[in-house]
Amino acid sequence: MQGLDLLRTRRSIRSFCLRAVERRLLEDIVDSARFAPTARNVQPWEFVVVTDRPALCELAGMADNGRFLEQAPACIAVFCLDTKYYLEDGCAATCNILLSATDSGLGSCWIAGDKKPYSSRVCSFLKAPAGMKLVSLVALGYPAGVEAGAPQKRPLKDILHWGSF
Repeated sequence: MQGLDLLRTRRSIRSFCLRAVERRLLEDIVDSARFAPTARNVQPWEFVVVTDRPALCELAGMADNGRFLEQAPACIAVFCLDTKYYLEDGCAATCNILLSATDSGLGSCWIAGDKKPYSSRVCSFLKAPAGMKLVSLVALGYPAGVEAGAPQKRPLKDILHWGSF
């Protein structure tokens, strides 16, 4: 898929087929995350791929708005070292994951992590080393029963301002 088409058609998917996501595809998606912009080229990120059904169900039970994770065949947990710009860097990596998933024919959905009450439980459950912050959980899988068309967005004329508001 080409750049702007990819950006225009990416959407959050919360319903997945049971079909497993191939390991090589998951590796490619994580590989795309490491090319995200990073302040001062610190690259503070680490990624944990979870495909074990009981572990996915456990994570789903922890994440307030991520109950659908128990239906997903995979999840990528995005962690960053607690650096000055960890959140910006981790969010950029998460966006790359979402776009790469779409480009690969997968559905994905960003589940918040940073500053959520469950973040320390997720860190503990996934055995994150001290000093790591959970930035996001990304549910991944082949979409089920959902049209993967472009989501509704506000028109450019309503959000673009030249020089000032």
